[in-house]
Amino acid sequence: MLEASLERDGEVHKVSLLPVENAVLAFFYDGTFKIGTLAVSTPGVREGGPGTSSVLLGGKYLIAARALAERVAATYTKMSIVSINTKLSEGEALRLYASLLDKARSRTNADSASSKG
Repeated sequence: MLEASLERDGEVHKVSLLPVENAVLAFFYDGTFKIGTLAVSTPGVREGGPGTSSVLLGGKYLIAARALAERVAATYTKMSIVSINTKLSEGEALRLYASLLDKARSRTNADSASSKG
């Protein structure tokens, strides 16, 4: 499992990514590990093309959940299932968790580059 976290205003915000053979499960949360609004996305058929996404469950953070699901699917070129559970406003949550996703991904790239050396 890949993880990244950031402490802000006394609250710890986290992303936990679980890549499997055909998909990536991503959990975005603050405090303790919790399930929240669930969204699913597939990568675009053509490189850089738009994927499809849908919220499966939940009534809060609908836009952030879909946007993060699409970003995870495009990043890994796999289907993604995303959960977001936070107390932040939706726009703030999207910005913060998108940056945490980049942080977790850059750690993976750095780890794989150092293991090749």
